Amino acid sequence: MYLQYDFLKQFPKRMKQVGLYALLIQNSSQKQIWTRYGFLKIDEQLNVIFAVMLYIMEQSLKEEICTRDDIAAFLDTVNTDHFQKPMTFEECRLLGDFILNVVLSNEGRTMYFDGFNFEQNAYQIMNISYVANRIVYVDDEVKRTSYYLTDDGYSLLLATLEMENNMKLTIHEMIFKMHLEKQSYDKAVDEIKNVFSLLRIQLQKIQEAMGKIRRNALNYSVADYSAILEENLTTISDTKAKFQSYRELVKSRARELEEEKINVRNLTREEEENLGNLRIIEGYLNRTIEEHQKILSSHFDLKSLYTRELEQLSQMALIRRFSFRSQFYDKVLEQAGRLEHLDSFFRPLFCREPDKVYNLNKALEYQRPIRKKQEEDETEVLDFDEEAWQEEQRQKIREKLKKYEISLSYILDKAAETGEITLGRLADLAAEENAMETLVPNAAIFKEIMVELIRNRCLDMERLRQEKSQYLSEMADTFQLSEMLLELTEKSPYPVLQVEVDRLEEEKTVEIRDILDEDGKRKTVRCSDVRIRVVKEEDHGI
Repeated sequence: MYLQYDFLKQFPKRMKQVGLYALLIQNSSQKQIWTRYGFLKIDEQLNVIFAVMLYIMEQSLKEEICTRDDIAAFLDTVNTDHFQKPMTFEECRLLGDFILNVVLSNEGRTMYFDGFNFEQNAYQIMNISYVANRIVYVDDEVKRTSYYLTDDGYSLLLATLEMENNMKLTIHEMIFKMHLEKQSYDKAVDEIKNVFSLLRIQLQKIQEAMGKIRRNALNYSVADYSAILEENLTTISDTKAKFQSYRELVKSRARELEEEKINVRNLTREEEENLGNLRIIEGYLNRTIEEHQKILSSHFDLKSLYTRELEQLSQMALIRRFSFRSQFYDKVLEQAGRLEHLDSFFRPLFCREPDKVYNLNKALEYQRPIRKKQEEDETEVLDFDEEAWQEEQRQKIREKLKKYEISLSYILDKAAETGEITLGRLADLAAEENAMETLVPNAAIFKEIMVELIRNRCLDMERLRQEKSQYLSEMADTFQLSEMLLELTEKSPYPVLQVEVDRLEEEKTVEIRDILDEDGKRKTVRCSDVRIRVVKEEDHGI
């Protein structure tokens, strides 16, 4: 039967994978035994089922026996250490028997799942089996039943492992190359489609990351940014060169078949199909190379965007927002009669400067060399005040950095006293101790400190000391979190090893009222709550 949509080929094979999950959930759901042992949610139930299946697989791979007693002992250990449900060993045995006999074996009845075959226009019945058993003898005397996974069980568990995207691309590219060498062009079509899909997914991940960064760069962690950069670099390293060579190979083979069709003989049905598949492969190779180029350009766009957004966040001062309608339009409409004289307000904006005219007398006038005299005067004044001016600038920098140091020292000391502290609790303590100006010298300084702490997330003192010992540094004229933190930990009575900072998204917003900004005005700062944790030597048993 003619199939209009090529992507529906091998549809039963796809549905077999779906059926592996569907029958597992069907056999497990709505069973009262789960609620008897405290596993109320389907999430908890599936976690237990897959943990048991992984144990069976591990025993099978090690070629060791796996009896019901072994499974009961495994469940009892896992429950004691992790799930912590009120279950005795006998109840773990009953739960293990339920998973083996009902969930995985359907009480001994054969399991089927129907997948529609669009090429035959009918449903195709597929058998599904997760585990099988064999008779073994323990100590050459006791007869026991040992369980092991079938091919379907292995397929289900291996499909749950998440393979890194760069590995997926490499594997599909290797399979595509193998089918191309064997001239299995129909299978090569499926693989090049998979390769193109992976590249399209990678491009979409970059675009989604850029969208998150534009909305709020602080919500996009450095770890996520590093991971996507590594995936991009792996993808763009040699993919283009490989697929350009594949495209040339496909073109040459398609050209040979076309020339033979024109000049020598009519092609057989199989050769016609090969020629059609080669043209499809060539089309997808062209699209793959285009997608590669988009990923390359988007990679650099992502880097520049993330850098720019973080710089803007570090430099951003408090922004006061207001409603343009209520603060402007409504006030204008309260005295709408004054709009008649609006021209007197806008008239100066449209005043033109007088046209320039050529002054002949000025052109013939003797021009004195005044520029040299001005430069000499300026140089003399600069030389006269240069040293004092530079010392004044250095003093301002020292005073500003001292404010950073006092605020960061207060944060570090309060966190080290109890091991960890939240920003909300820190603000309350500062208010109780009348130390609000110590915590928040001004809004810009406090905001820059918090942004740098959240951005770094985890600061390891030993690693920072090693990095500092590897290069010579001069006195910085801007706030450097790592250097200042190293200096403070060396002075601190607490032996600090690490400083960890986490955002508490679910907590309410922290408000710090009546603080100064750089212009000396009183403001209110609102920000998300964060947890600051200090790891000391005694925490590690040193």
